[in-house]
Amino acid sequence: MDAPGLTIERARSLRRQMTLPEVILWQVVRRGRLGVHFRRQHPVGPWILDFYCHACRLAVEIDGASHGEPDRIARDRGRTIWLEKRGISTLRIPVREVLGNLDGVLNGLRARVGTGPLHHPADGPPPPVGEE
Repeated sequence: MDAPGLTIERARSLRRQMTLPEVILWQVVRRGRLGVHFRRQHPVGPWILDFYCHACRLAVEIDGASHGEPDRIARDRGRTIWLEKRGISTLRIPVREVLGNLDGVLNGLRARVGTGPLHHPADGPPPPVGEE
């Protein structure tokens, strides 16, 4: 199986093995409470994003304690840069916020998706990544 196929299989596996904070957030965003559609464990290039909103070009990552380790910080930084080059911004949310301040997380997400580059069908198709 090629690399994209492996990434897709890994994403499917991760959907079946979501962490508690991911499940909690998914239960809220999947019901459309934020007014936009999110995908979970969504593959983009070599990466699998915890949550992705195509309309806003927004990746949402739920970060546990391991994301504070030096090698993980560097990997996350590289991934953010890779995504930014393709017009996708990244919002990192600590696990403790999802578990202890879900309302605050949702308010932050609402604010973020309200300011994102939303596509409106009357405007025609969105421009290709990297073009305006």
